[in-house]
Amino acid sequence: MKFKKGDEVLVSCGKDKGKTGKIEKVFSKTQKVLVAGVNMYKRHRKAQGQRMPGGIIDITKPLPWANVAVLCPNCKKPTRIGFKITNSKKVRICKKCKKEIA
Repeated sequence: MKFKKGDEVLVSCGKDKGKTGKIEKVFSKTQKVLVAGVNMYKRHRKAQGQRMPGGIIDITKPLPWANVAVLCPNCKKPTRIGFKITNSKKVRICKKCKKEIA
């Protein structure tokens, strides 16, 4: 899998184009990622007793994989992810600077 939790990503299209954030969760079956602080929506919640008060809350919705690009920690540019086998381990590499991404 090319995206992992904790990766810094740049949103490449949509209403939040140009924003960056860290991946909080990856949904591999639906091919979406949840990015902190991006794709925020308002939700009107009805009160559920005293423990769950009503009001307007902000929720983050997942984005499709195609709409985000990983920011390389070495060259600080949005890039695609490649794979290379070193020491019998498969590691992710940046396609622009060819360095390993942790």
